[in-house]
Amino acid sequence: MGVLQEFQHKSCKPCEGGAVPFTKSQAEIYLYDMPGWELDNESKKISKTFLMKNFMSGVQLIQKIAELAEKEGHHPDLHLTDYRNLTIVLSTHAIGGLSENDFILASKIEELPKELKKIKGGA
Repeated sequence: MGVLQEFQHKSCKPCEGGAVPFTKSQAEIYLYDMPGWELDNESKKISKTFLMKNFMSGVQLIQKIAELAEKEGHHPDLHLTDYRNLTIVLSTHAIGGLSENDFILASKIEELPKELKKIKGGA
């Protein structure tokens, strides 16, 4: 079972300050099985941008992510720019870096239905 499938079956746990954020190498191991997700330069955040079919499909995905985030108790930063570029940024604010919760939520976001713009050679 890959990291992505493993995390889809977990739930986010409350995170208190004082926990140690993931190192760059820990984050890279988890990202290996998560295509399209990128680690920022400081290894404190992961993000992914989806090219949505149109503005409303971006808004609809934001709503689905918001419902999921509420259920999991872990909330991403969501940025809808140029009317259909949806960027999701995950970090565990309480510890100033990445935790397992970020990868759990990212894996669950991957499973949400999305109306992506069709790109030559792929979705």
